[in-house]
Amino acid sequence: MKKLSDILPDGQANAIQQLFNTSKVARETGPLPPGTFEAHIIAGEAVVGRTNATPGYKLTFQVIEPVKYAGRKFWLDCWFTPKAMPQSKRDLGKLGVTDFAQLENPLPVGIRCRVELGLQPDGNGNKQNRVWSFEVIAFDEPKPDASAPTDSPKYQEGASDVEF
Repeated sequence: MKKLSDILPDGQANAIQQLFNTSKVARETGPLPPGTFEAHIIAGEAVVGRTNATPGYKLTFQVIEPVKYAGRKFWLDCWFTPKAMPQSKRDLGKLGVTDFAQLENPLPVGIRCRVELGLQPDGNGNKQNRVWSFEVIAFDEPKPDASAPTDSPKYQEGASDVEF
Protein backbone atom coordinates (compact mmCIF):
# COMPACT_ATOMS: atom_id res chain seq x y z
CA MET A 1 0.00 0.00 0.00
CA LYS A 2 1.33 3.42 -0.96
CA LYS A 3 1.66 6.14 1.60
CA LEU A 4 0.38 9.62 0.87
CA SER A 5 3.94 10.94 0.93
CA ASP A 6 4.78 8.51 -1.91
CA ILE A 7 2.35 10.13 -4.34
CA LEU A 8 2.67 13.83 -3.50
CA PRO A 9 4.99 15.88 -5.73
CA ASP A 10 8.11 17.23 -4.07
CA GLY A 11 7.43 20.23 -1.91
CA GLN A 12 3.64 19.85 -1.83
CA ALA A 13 3.24 17.64 1.21
CA ASN A 14 3.53 20.53 3.67
CA ALA A 15 1.13 22.76 1.72
CA ILE A 16 -1.46 20.00 1.44
CA GLN A 17 -1.08 19.12 5.12
CA GLN A 18 -1.61 22.78 6.05
CA LEU A 19 -4.66 22.97 3.78
CA PHE A 20 -6.09 19.81 5.38
CA ASN A 21 -5.48 21.13 8.89
CA THR A 22 -7.06 24.54 8.24
CA SER A 23 -10.04 23.59 6.04
CA LYS A 24 -13.55 23.56 7.45
CA VAL A 25 -15.54 20.36 7.26
CA ALA A 26 -18.27 20.46 4.60
CA ARG A 27 -21.81 19.94 5.80
CA GLU A 28 -23.80 16.96 4.59
CA THR A 29 -26.10 18.03 1.80
CA GLY A 30 -28.39 15.06 1.25
CA PRO A 31 -30.44 14.71 -1.93
CA LEU A 32 -31.84 17.67 -3.83
CA PRO A 33 -35.49 18.46 -3.13
CA PRO A 34 -38.12 17.32 -5.62
CA GLY A 35 -38.82 19.87 -8.32
CA THR A 36 -37.80 21.30 -11.67
CA PHE A 37 -34.13 22.07 -12.28
CA GLU A 38 -32.04 23.33 -15.17
CA ALA A 39 -28.82 21.40 -15.47
CA HIS A 40 -26.00 20.68 -17.87
CA ILE A 41 -25.10 17.13 -18.75
CA ILE A 42 -21.40 17.18 -17.89
CA ALA A 43 -20.55 13.53 -18.52
CA GLY A 44 -21.79 10.34 -20.07
CA GLU A 45 -19.96 7.08 -19.46
CA ALA A 46 -20.35 3.34 -19.80
CA VAL A 47 -20.99 1.61 -16.49
CA VAL A 48 -21.49 -1.87 -15.11
CA GLY A 49 -23.99 -2.44 -12.31
CA ARG A 50 -22.54 -3.51 -8.97
CA THR A 51 -24.96 -6.31 -8.17
CA ASN A 52 -25.69 -8.03 -11.49
CA ALA A 53 -22.92 -6.64 -13.73
CA THR A 54 -25.66 -5.08 -15.88
CA PRO A 55 -24.23 -2.87 -18.64
CA GLY A 56 -25.47 0.68 -18.86
CA TYR A 57 -24.70 4.31 -19.55
CA LYS A 58 -24.60 6.91 -16.76
CA LEU A 59 -25.45 10.57 -17.37
CA THR A 60 -24.08 13.12 -14.90
CA PHE A 61 -26.10 16.34 -14.53
CA GLN A 62 -24.88 19.51 -12.80
CA VAL A 63 -27.46 22.03 -11.57
CA ILE A 64 -27.50 25.53 -13.06
CA GLU A 65 -30.88 26.74 -11.71
CA PRO A 66 -32.12 27.32 -9.05
CA VAL A 67 -28.93 29.16 -8.17
CA LYS A 68 -29.01 28.04 -4.53
CA TYR A 69 -28.32 24.49 -5.77
CA ALA A 70 -25.90 25.45 -8.57
CA GLY A 71 -23.00 23.04 -8.87
CA ARG A 72 -24.79 20.12 -7.22
CA LYS A 73 -24.84 16.88 -9.22
CA PHE A 74 -27.31 14.08 -9.83
CA TRP A 75 -27.30 11.07 -12.13
CA LEU A 76 -29.45 9.07 -14.51
CA ASP A 77 -28.60 5.43 -15.25
CA CYS A 78 -29.70 4.03 -18.61
CA TRP A 79 -29.59 0.24 -18.32
CA PHE A 80 -29.18 -2.10 -21.28
CA THR A 81 -31.56 -4.92 -20.37
CA PRO A 82 -34.63 -6.08 -22.30
CA LYS A 83 -36.94 -4.51 -19.69
CA ALA A 84 -35.09 -1.15 -19.42
CA MET A 85 -33.98 -0.71 -23.05
CA PRO A 86 -37.11 1.18 -24.23
CA GLN A 87 -36.60 3.85 -21.52
CA SER A 88 -32.84 3.97 -22.12
CA LYS A 89 -33.37 4.37 -25.85
CA ARG A 90 -35.94 7.13 -25.21
CA ASP A 91 -33.64 9.06 -22.86
CA LEU A 92 -30.49 8.67 -24.95
CA GLY A 93 -32.50 9.62 -28.05
CA LYS A 94 -33.23 13.00 -26.42
CA LEU A 95 -29.46 13.60 -26.64
CA GLY A 96 -29.31 12.67 -30.31
CA VAL A 97 -28.11 9.12 -29.73
CA THR A 98 -29.88 7.11 -32.42
CA ASP A 99 -27.24 4.43 -32.96
CA PHE A 100 -25.67 2.32 -30.22
CA ALA A 101 -22.17 2.93 -31.66
CA GLN A 102 -22.52 6.65 -30.84
CA LEU A 103 -22.04 5.78 -27.18
CA GLU A 104 -18.37 5.06 -27.95
CA ASN A 105 -17.85 8.82 -28.40
CA PRO A 106 -18.13 11.63 -25.85
CA LEU A 107 -21.41 13.52 -25.66
CA PRO A 108 -21.46 17.08 -27.00
CA VAL A 109 -20.48 19.76 -24.48
CA GLY A 110 -23.06 22.22 -23.18
CA ILE A 111 -26.27 20.18 -23.26
CA ARG A 112 -28.74 22.15 -21.10
CA CYS A 113 -31.79 20.27 -19.81
CA ARG A 114 -34.95 20.96 -17.86
CA VAL A 115 -35.24 18.09 -15.41
CA GLU A 116 -38.08 16.87 -13.20
CA LEU A 117 -36.35 15.47 -10.16
CA GLY A 118 -37.99 13.41 -7.43
CA LEU A 119 -37.06 11.29 -4.45
CA GLN A 120 -37.22 7.53 -4.04
CA PRO A 121 -36.09 5.07 -1.34
CA ASP A 122 -32.55 3.78 -1.87
CA GLY A 123 -33.02 0.40 -0.16
CA ASN A 124 -31.12 1.46 2.97
CA GLY A 125 -33.89 3.52 4.55
CA ASN A 126 -32.67 6.75 2.94
CA LYS A 127 -33.96 8.77 0.01
CA GLN A 128 -32.09 9.42 -3.21
CA ASN A 129 -32.75 11.59 -6.23
CA ARG A 130 -34.49 10.15 -9.25
CA VAL A 131 -34.79 11.76 -12.65
CA TRP A 132 -38.48 11.42 -13.56
CA SER A 133 -38.08 13.14 -16.92
CA PHE A 134 -35.90 15.58 -18.79
CA GLU A 135 -35.88 17.55 -22.01
CA VAL A 136 -33.02 19.21 -23.83
CA ILE A 137 -33.72 22.95 -23.97
CA ALA A 138 -30.45 24.42 -25.30
CA PHE A 139 -26.87 23.81 -26.26
CA ASP A 140 -24.70 26.31 -24.38
CA GLU A 141 -21.31 27.36 -25.68
CA PRO A 142 -18.62 26.10 -23.30
CA LYS A 143 -16.99 28.79 -21.21
CA PRO A 144 -13.42 29.59 -22.29
CA ASP A 145 -10.70 27.81 -20.37
CA ALA A 146 -9.30 30.45 -18.02
CA SER A 147 -5.90 28.73 -18.13
CA ALA A 148 -5.65 28.70 -21.94
CA PRO A 149 -3.02 31.04 -23.41
CA THR A 150 -4.44 34.16 -25.06
CA ASP A 151 -1.36 35.80 -26.56
CA SER A 152 -1.15 33.48 -29.58
CA PRO A 153 -3.10 34.46 -32.74
CA LYS A 154 -4.95 31.11 -32.75
CA TYR A 155 -6.61 32.02 -29.43
CA GLN A 156 -7.59 35.59 -30.35
CA GLU A 157 -11.05 36.72 -31.34
CA GLY A 158 -11.63 36.59 -35.09
CA ALA A 159 -8.57 34.42 -35.76
CA SER A 160 -10.54 31.61 -37.38
CA ASP A 161 -8.41 31.72 -40.53
CA VAL A 162 -5.23 30.85 -38.64
CA GLU A 163 -4.01 27.37 -39.49
CA PHE A 164 -2.98 25.00 -36.71
